[in-house]
Amino acid sequence: MQELIASVDHITFDLELAVEQQLGAQPLPFPGMDKSGAAVCEFFLKAACGKGGMCPFRHISGEKTVVCKHWLRGLCKKGDQCEFLHEYDMTKMPECYFYSKFGECSNKECPFLHIDPESKIKDCPWYDRGFCKHDRESPHGYGAYHME
Repeated sequence: MQELIASVDHITFDLELAVEQQLGAQPLPFPGMDKSGAAVCEFFLKAACGKGGMCPFRHISGEKTVVCKHWLRGLCKKGDQCEFLHEYDMTKMPECYFYSKFGECSNKECPFLHIDPESKIKDCPWYDRGFCKHDRESPHGYGAYHME
């Protein structure tokens, strides 16, 4: 059995004061925030962060041009080290597998890019000059443009 010897209601700890006054609290850095809640390191973007792995902010590097297909499904484990974009951008979506493989996609709301196969064919610099030794077997696929 416990017996109350003295009341502790009148004692206020420093921690309680700090919490009540919100000492050290700052507004959340919404620009550049991701699901982890950490902001992007402004110094790292300017190549001036000296904290390295000890920095509490995110270090993002490189121009990411394609949205990560794993991130779209919530399965990417690489986080900031992923070489793909973790941001929903319709202009940077990956290519639709079904459209590229079979020439059609049955999903009416497919979020992936449907790229015309003809637009993928690169111009041959030799053919543009007038002659290419590969002629119809060229990987550039311009055999159909030759006069018959």
